[in-house]
Amino acid sequence: MTRDGEGRGEENSDHARPARTSPEEVRYSRVLQRGLAMLGCFTPERPELGASELAHMLGIGRSTAHRLAKALVELGYLQRTAARKYRLSLGVLDLGMAAFSAIGLREHAHPHLQELARRSDLTVALGVLDGPEVLVVDEVRAKPKGRKGLLQAGGPGSYLPAYCTSLGKVLLAHLPSDWQAELISEMQLLKLGPKTISSVPELRAELDDVRAHALGSDDEELETGTCAIAAPVRDQSGEVVAAVSVAAHQSAVGLDELVKRNVGALTDAAQRISERLGWSDAAI
Repeated sequence: MTRDGEGRGEENSDHARPARTSPEEVRYSRVLQRGLAMLGCFTPERPELGASELAHMLGIGRSTAHRLAKALVELGYLQRTAARKYRLSLGVLDLGMAAFSAIGLREHAHPHLQELARRSDLTVALGVLDGPEVLVVDEVRAKPKGRKGLLQAGGPGSYLPAYCTSLGKVLLAHLPSDWQAELISEMQLLKLGPKTISSVPELRAELDDVRAHALGSDDEELETGTCAIAAPVRDQSGEVVAAVSVAAHQSAVGLDELVKRNVGALTDAAQRISERLGWSDAAI
């Protein structure tokens, strides 16, 4: 049999040789690896890096680092600063949202949300930040007695404004300062309830307080007659990646009473969910 015949025989067998990777595929794979490695260079300790610094960290030439960074800027994953350096952009949050689906945040949290709803007899929600809004990942409503059970959102998949909700305040408060400032600059602080925060300085002061106490609140800010409190959920690295809340109608429970009765159960639920995500307070 000729060599050509051998080749055709191998292609038809169960043991055909794998297709060879083309030089073009190798090049694209290398560029992708370097691009992802470049994103990994940015940390809370190193929020801004120049092209020379990136080149040194990745072991590549400065011009190559500059081209990669420019491409990542165009894709929305990096930003160019006034000092001609680079920093992560909000596009990275979209990757984080995909990661939530991968690790099954809802599946990890749902039993603890159910238990919190049972203990509080109130509406319980789990949310993550999606730009200037909160995406409700899960929501559990206890069997209402009167109007104690309250749905502030339309269920999983719905959105709430971050600036006037307990969930949103917790998530905004724990962002790096530059990301927080960028998101706030995108917001219209519309007055949705009688006590809605409507000025940027007031919102920033509120967020500082939320970060210091690890507890966010909404006292008739989203809508008249409602209040809510929220606590942070952390991942393995200790970063706040979600928040869990309890909400009530003020005809049954005011904000002070809501905190007094439920802050312990709320923080316990948030901690248990965090532990399911790999976080341990012993590491802090």
